Amino acid sequence: MKCQKEASYRLLLDKGELEERVQQAYNLMKSCQLCPHLCRVNRDEKKGLCRAGTTALVSSYGPHFGEEIPLVGINGSGTIFFAFCNMKCVFCQNYEISWGGEGETVSPQRLAEIMLYLQRRGCHNVNLVTPTHFVPQIVEAVFIAAKMGLNVPLVYNCGGYERMETLKVLDKIIDIYMPDVKYNDSEIAKLLSGVTDYPEVIKLALKEMHRQVGDLQLDHRGIAVKGLIVRHLVLPRGLAGTKDIMKFIAEELSPKTFVNIMNQYRPRYKAFEHEDINRPITTKEFQEALKFAEAAGLMPDE
Repeated sequence: MKCQKEASYRLLLDKGELEERVQQAYNLMKSCQLCPHLCRVNRDEKKGLCRAGTTALVSSYGPHFGEEIPLVGINGSGTIFFAFCNMKCVFCQNYEISWGGEGETVSPQRLAEIMLYLQRRGCHNVNLVTPTHFVPQIVEAVFIAAKMGLNVPLVYNCGGYERMETLKVLDKIIDIYMPDVKYNDSEIAKLLSGVTDYPEVIKLALKEMHRQVGDLQLDHRGIAVKGLIVRHLVLPRGLAGTKDIMKFIAEELSPKTFVNIMNQYRPRYKAFEHEDINRPITTKEFQEALKFAEAAGLMPDE
């Protein structure tokens, strides 16, 4: 679908509702309930599972050309990589950031300045990578930046372990959701990412994301302006549950869902400690994953 429109959050700003969302987001961080772990800690005094405090940590930012083509366009996707994560994937490709917390603290004002800088660089969007545990700071930064002219789509680039209440705060703030749908088996999710209810959570989250933004929409240049992009990393020995995930997407969301089936799994960090994932995937495994998507009625982006 092709269209051209103003970023969703600007409509909230014009109606005076964006500032209200800032307070709603911070309310969820009191006795922290931002994600399904429900740690209920005071992040001023104690860290939850994500180990994040009350100030956002940014590891890097800038135009990025390795994302999906509709996000990259000509000038790149304006990525902001946040430190820490609410999942603990043993094969994490960016473990220095997600586990080690490499980054510098930034105020909402500074985060807003980064967003505006990326817009000035010509980036087609602001791509928030691993944002879940810093949603309040992000929403406040968007409020500040929107008042100063921010008008590019916001991409919520997450691992999919999202709480419904937090997603509802983000409704009409986020233009493009891009979850990485990792597993369809709770035991595998617990073993490899430290979350026990991942399949249940991700399916509810996907439905809410799709309700908010629908199928992916492109402008006249073929650049994404709104909608859902689903990423799915193929794991060795079928551990990601690709067949069932593709069936869910096609039947419960939309057969028009933009799905990127990824073949770049490589054993990193603690993956070598797990016999089932201590090797890259094979060509056969990747081709099989593509066939599952096609059989479900999807047309995966390769």
